[in-house]
Amino acid sequence: KIAQRLNDQRPKDLLPLNICIQINISNEASKSGFLLAELAAVVEKIQQLPNLCLRGVMAIPKFTADYEQQRVPYRLLKQAVIDLEQPSLKTFSFGMSGDIQAAIAEGSTIVRVGTGIFGQRD
Repeated sequence: KIAQRLNDQRPKDLLPLNICIQINISNEASKSGFLLAELAAVVEKIQQLPNLCLRGVMAIPKFTADYEQQRVPYRLLKQAVIDLEQPSLKTFSFGMSGDIQAAIAEGSTIVRVGTGIFGQRD
């Protein structure tokens, strides 16, 4: 629904808008995004929208302090994207201050380190 709105409102004189889709990789009710099982269908639908350019995926998995467990959801998501064989999907936005090393190890191309820079929120 949001992708359709972005597509419809994109001025025709501009290049397609680069976007990433959010995947709820841990199936948490408190987080939004598509389920991993929906990835292929969502990618197919978005690629039919001429004013959008799907560049990749983003995800925030359930927190764990264990490094090896942090890597698992990122590995699953990246492999699912690779399996789609879509060359334009090369942005992997996952990893934050608490799991940045695991995210980078699994191929993240964009990380968010707000807490690492600004400290914990009140």
